[in-house]
Amino acid sequence: MSKKAIFASAFLLVFALAFGAIMAINFSGSDRLIANSQIDFRTDTQVKSSNELKGLNESFVEIAKTVTPAVVFIDVTGNVKQNPDDKNFQFFFGPDFQMPENMPQHGSGSGVIISKDGYILTNNHVVSNAADKGIKVILSDKREYTAKLIGTDKNTDIAVIKIDADELPVASVGNSDNVQVGQWVLAIGNPLGLNNTVTAGIVSALGRNINIDGNSYAINNFIQTDAVINPGNSGGALVDINGFVVGINAAIKTTTGYYQGYGFAIPINMAKNVAAELIKFGKIERGYIGVSIKDVDSKEAKGLGLDKAKGVLVQNVIKGGAGDEAGLKTGDVILTVDGTEVNAANQLQTVIGSKRPGDVVTLAIFRDGKNSDLKVKLKPKNDDDLSSAQNEKNDQELREKSSSKSFESLGMVISEINEDIKSKYDVTAGILVKEVAHFSEAFNRGMRSGFVIIEADKQKINNISDFENILNKKSKGDVVVMKVVTQMKDIRLIAVEL
Repeated sequence: MSKKAIFASAFLLVFALAFGAIMAINFSGSDRLIANSQIDFRTDTQVKSSNELKGLNESFVEIAKTVTPAVVFIDVTGNVKQNPDDKNFQFFFGPDFQMPENMPQHGSGSGVIISKDGYILTNNHVVSNAADKGIKVILSDKREYTAKLIGTDKNTDIAVIKIDADELPVASVGNSDNVQVGQWVLAIGNPLGLNNTVTAGIVSALGRNINIDGNSYAINNFIQTDAVINPGNSGGALVDINGFVVGINAAIKTTTGYYQGYGFAIPINMAKNVAAELIKFGKIERGYIGVSIKDVDSKEAKGLGLDKAKGVLVQNVIKGGAGDEAGLKTGDVILTVDGTEVNAANQLQTVIGSKRPGDVVTLAIFRDGKNSDLKVKLKPKNDDDLSSAQNEKNDQELREKSSSKSFESLGMVISEINEDIKSKYDVTAGILVKEVAHFSEAFNRGMRSGFVIIEADKQKINNISDFENILNKKSKGDVVVMKVVTQMKDIRLIAVEL
């Protein structure tokens, strides 16, 4: 090894020993290397909020302080009857396992105090299946009560319960008719077990028809909001920036079961009217026309001869109902009720739903190119109304094997019907839809195999030839309006563009 290399190695060794000694001294005993532990946190800000923003912030805080005490947590215990023949039940417990007939089930929601002596407004779906003494109410100050169920209304999803208490904080109710899309609102409730939660958003839409449970009598006229609503918020308050309750939170639209941006509240004007009647009578008596209805779209408007899509289309008129007695017919378009325009089915339901049996309403209708008025004396709901065959018939069984014809312009295959099919559908004539091409015009408009067409453009259809003659008079782009009977004996109007 050269002298130069030996000298370099010795230098590195001495340097390493010296560095190690220095480190050992500094990290032993009390003489450690310590960073300066004194930090001067900055407490001023360079942001200058506008007075408008400060005012909004103060409003939110004040609303939360004022309204939250009037919103309660509701814990519900109910009984659910078990089905021992259920395959899932047998999979987990075995076919011979004996389970109690009723098992307790827990659920929770929210409610809004509407009187000092303990009346509370909530959702029907929160409390309707509660067991006896199964409704527990917890106030924001942690007091607990067992509530009594006063009444429920499935069609509006409103219920009223009561606790024995005095001098309770009461929410102020506003006028939901004045609510506008874009205005600020707060949702107050108890989502996911997180009591006294306040979220903010705007009104996203009005008059939403989301048809939650498929109830044909349900009055769907929701306020839509993007304020966060989750399970447990049901029955809570939707509040405007003045602290007025404008809605009762009821539902979310989601693919996960949790909030995805779409929450819905029942307008307070509807809720308070229902609550007042439940408190007074314990039930709701609501007037009905006795019809099935739908919105009018552009193709139906064209086929019916309307100048534009407006009004509400009558799909079916119940025999012996108020509408039937007044002369209402399938294919009529209801334009106004007592002078108020109705351009959506849920809007008509809301207007009529505020009436009682025996009330008389004036309907402006469009029929065969003419406008006329009908006076209808509303009737109470008959549970047999709109009744359907209880068991849907097998489609294959209902298709006639006789002559059939394909109508490519509609995407359908049609066949004649025999006496057996006439009897099953309760019709005297018609033709059977054997096939409907998927995503064809007819399919997209709601036509399905197994339907029987009894009219086309208000002309009775006895056979395929009648139907073909009507279509031959049409040109491409024309609309044919067909009256059909479903397997469940429901009557519908389907407008299809050629």
